[in-house]
Amino acid sequence: MAIDRTPVLKRCRQLGIDPVVMGINKTSHREPKRRRRQESEYGIQLREKQKAKFIYGVLEKQFRGYYNRAMKIEGITGDNLMTLLECRLDNVVFRLGFARTRKEARQTVRHGHITVNGKRVDIPSYQVKAGDVVAVAEKARDLLPIKEALISSEHMAVPAWLEVDIEKLKGTVLQLPTRDQIDLDIDAQLIVELYSK
Repeated sequence: MAIDRTPVLKRCRQLGIDPVVMGINKTSHREPKRRRRQESEYGIQLREKQKAKFIYGVLEKQFRGYYNRAMKIEGITGDNLMTLLECRLDNVVFRLGFARTRKEARQTVRHGHITVNGKRVDIPSYQVKAGDVVAVAEKARDLLPIKEALISSEHMAVPAWLEVDIEKLKGTVLQLPTRDQIDLDIDAQLIVELYSK
């Protein structure tokens, strides 16, 4: 399985992403290198795609698959793409506050610590649907990383399309997110333009 091992802060600096989006509260004091020449249209589109891939932890082949699925769904392709990425199980676990970072959320899912509608799911790319109940498995409730995540996520706002019950360690997907409910600075239209060339 391919893994992106690029240091998170370095990649955030390259792409112009706030590390808080990844769940990291550190800030880099290094200034990004100033570009000498103006970025081309292709370069801007590529940067948006790289941003989305990095934030959601998806590599090229899988990202292309999401784009192809988004094209088949009725509506605006860019908005559909963002909704598909946002509905990944690892992202939902992060948004609910059951993990401190997106990478930790992915690992929590891979280790089988998360259930969906009472069944254990260990696939980070699993697509949640409206009405799904995502919970921490009984055996994993006393794990230190999950307890630490709950403490650190108290100040984090849960998106309107999710509802969380911290006492019972479970969350409900109220509805699929719309584009305006996804608070990431990604211009999905540029990604669509890049792929449609």
